[in-house]
Amino acid sequence: MLYLRHALFFILVLSTACGSQKAAYQMSDTMIARPQQEDDRKILYDAYLTLTVETPDSTSLYIQAIAKRFGGYVNEIGTDRSIIRVESQLLDAAIDDISQLGRLDRKSVRGQDVTEAYLDYQIRLDNAQQARGRYLDLLDQAATVDEILKVEKELERLNETIDLLKGKMNRIDHLDTYATITINLRERQKPGILGYIGIGLYRSVRWLFVRG
Repeated sequence: MLYLRHALFFILVLSTACGSQKAAYQMSDTMIARPQQEDDRKILYDAYLTLTVETPDSTSLYIQAIAKRFGGYVNEIGTDRSIIRVESQLLDAAIDDISQLGRLDRKSVRGQDVTEAYLDYQIRLDNAQQARGRYLDLLDQAATVDEILKVEKELERLNETIDLLKGKMNRIDHLDTYATITINLRERQKPGILGYIGIGLYRSVRWLFVRG
């Protein structure tokens, strides 16, 4: 009789796991096929700028101020490269302000649509949470140590899955809210002593020709 109870309990555990996986696949196909409104889409924006500036040190300070002005923050700051994040809806305005800090040599903006991946994470999260609820009910029904260990093992796996999916979704939400701007800085080359002498001679000769 005890053996029969163990067998039935084990079958119940397996059917719970299989049912959760089947529901995930069915819901995934249904949800991803549903058309999305433009406002619901998750698009991650990355901008890359290359500037030639007079003083990279002071330019970095201005970049920090721009990040704050447009509701964002600094991810990395330096005299060669800086990475900031600004509110996505203010990305164009932030790029315009940064471009005024020097000579804009290169600019590129890329948007990555991750809506389907986000929906897939949401579906898998919902199913994992529902499955965890069913396993908690099974845990209340478990009568032996072996049954308890089987259910707790599945609960541990589900908790890890839930934490992982929540982390991925939170990251997408964050990067959807804040666009990333990478700024590469080049210091403007200044002429040496001979260069200044050459510039002076050129201007003098030009002045003589103009006067003559």
